[in-house]
Amino acid sequence: MNYGILYKKGGAEELLAFTDSDYAGDVEDRRSTSGYVFLMTAGPVAWSSRKQPLVTLSTTKAEFVAAAACACQAVWMRRILKKLGHSHNGSTTVFCDNSLTIKLSKNPVMHGRSKHIDVRFHFLRDLIKDGAIELVHCGTEDQVADVMTKPLKLDTFLRLREMPGVCEVPDKQIA
Repeated sequence: MNYGILYKKGGAEELLAFTDSDYAGDVEDRRSTSGYVFLMTAGPVAWSSRKQPLVTLSTTKAEFVAAAACACQAVWMRRILKKLGHSHNGSTTVFCDNSLTIKLSKNPVMHGRSKHIDVRFHFLRDLIKDGAIELVHCGTEDQVADVMTKPLKLDTFLRLREMPGVCEVPDKQIA
């Protein structure tokens, strides 16, 4: 079996991202795994799956750390696209399936429950405030980045793999 990415002609040229995290998935050190997928013209153009650099104390904090990593990648990708002549003046939409993470990212007040989050991850708040990033809720069933963070049931994996344009390529089409 061979797989490829199908980029559809006339697809939206805006940069979209999906970010997700598991929670304490590594049984040895209890660190979470962050994942993100960036799409353009309905196909993936960048993706990552990495263990987080610290142990988080909740699912919300793990998702916040993942969203911050995704936001850093978004800033870099926006700069590259601008150098390539792609004009995109609006926010980059980042889809997240954790509504508390979205609320935390928009609240500039440090609460006792979130003060342990490293300052470097609050970069996400500045990007949202400046309009570079828009963190938007998406349902778990549409969370493309799930494939980057945790094992999934086969039917869920196949559906999420297909959503960003990953498809089987017949042998006769491979040169």
